[in-house]
Amino acid sequence: MAKSIIMKKIKFTLILILITTITFAQESPRKQATGKIGEVTVTIDYGSPFVKGRTIWGGLVKYGKVWRAGANENTTFSFDKEVTIGGALVPAGKYGFFIIPNENKDWVLILNKKNDGWGAFSYNKEEDIVRLNVAPKFVDTNQESLMYSIVAKGIQLAWGKMRITLPVK
Repeated sequence: MAKSIIMKKIKFTLILILITTITFAQESPRKQATGKIGEVTVTIDYGSPFVKGRTIWGGLVKYGKVWRAGANENTTFSFDKEVTIGGALVPAGKYGFFIIPNENKDWVLILNKKNDGWGAFSYNKEEDIVRLNVAPKFVDTNQESLMYSIVAKGIQLAWGKMRITLPVK
């Protein structure tokens, strides 16, 4: 009898975990993009939220505030060899990626030593490897889910009607 109750509790717990996992996984699924820039293999790990009719820039993502550049855990960029970003040499390794979006001026793209945080809560400017001002482009086409891609000259982020590229050599 006691074994039966324990088994029912275990089954109930597993079902609850499964439902929770499915529910949260659908909100902002974890994605990866991998590719090459020259001879360097680049891997991007990020949570991919959806626009869902919301105002993203200046709304959900506030202007002038550090944003984790994805959902949930930090977005990370991994390089298997040294790269150059904005004139700075960046050793091979794994880095956190953050953005400070700004209204009517360039945005700040940040590569940071901290690669295992949740959101931007543990962001520390002292750990920045690179801070680069880049102008975003706004287009007519809506990218519903946040998407990173590796392009010939860097890493591109597209979400909503905004596109921005971090130049990587």
